[in-house]
Amino acid sequence: MTETRTTSPDLPVTSPASVQAPPAPRDGGAAPGPGVGHGAGLDAARVSWSVDGRLVLDGVDVTAPPGAVSGLLGPNGSGKSTLLRVLAGILPPSAPATAHAPADVRFGGEDLLRVPRRRRARVLALVEQDATTELPLTVLDAVLLGRIPHRSLLAGDSARDREVARGVLATVGMEAFEDREVATLSGGERQRVHMARALAQEPALILLDEPTNHLDIAAQLDAMRVLRRLADEGVTVLAALHDLTLAAQTCDHVVLLSGGRVVATGDVRDVLVPDVLEPVYGVRCDVLVHPRTGRPVLTFSPRD
Repeated sequence: MTETRTTSPDLPVTSPASVQAPPAPRDGGAAPGPGVGHGAGLDAARVSWSVDGRLVLDGVDVTAPPGAVSGLLGPNGSGKSTLLRVLAGILPPSAPATAHAPADVRFGGEDLLRVPRRRRARVLALVEQDATTELPLTVLDAVLLGRIPHRSLLAGDSARDREVARGVLATVGMEAFEDREVATLSGGERQRVHMARALAQEPALILLDEPTNHLDIAAQLDAMRVLRRLADEGVTVLAALHDLTLAAQTCDHVVLLSGGRVVATGDVRDVLVPDVLEPVYGVRCDVLVHPRTGRPVLTFSPRD
């Protein structure tokens, strides 16, 4: 992948050349069929968001190439969750403070900020951190909520819907829990149900906010293997991750945020290095090489 370099007042910014598929057909808001958009990339530019006069995102440019697991990284408060919610259309972007043009979020060339909500739900799925529900839903019913964009408003669950729901429950290792109420599950089990609900949407683009939250080590690796398989099947994956070591082991492409700005983006081997990470996290970083995978292994210690 070719890369270009620009500069910022604080840290160097590395950004991959844009990867863009042909524009998706515009059909006045009709929902696309399953698989439309697979193999496309996410390209967002000038994304800003503020609240009560405080700028949370400041003209962020971000890409998620097709066929890759992309990690969204950064310290607490850097804007990762907010960025995902803006990209998903849950939060409207604010007027940019440092750019003359408005935010632009495109997937396969199509403007995600302007497509009808129902159509967007058939292209994009968001797994939020610590999503909860007060409704007495079983696990299967919760996952079937992901099928709503694929049926008419008055239709009930079809045999196809239940087939898909049970299939994604098996994918995340929750097939034995379909009759349990979501409220009775552990945090890690609920997290896997939320991922299954998103997978039931059959999205071409999946955004995840801390998908390994509450999961033990084996379940974390299982979750990241699911994302790898999705990427290999053409789904575009962008996941906010808190664990830099996990990102180094499982991601191909990463975007590093600090203070609401992108400070580095590119291949994990180029971004997850001491010169980039130490100023952002305020720690000392050493990078080793995993003896079996050849991927970077990060270790951290306090600065002297």
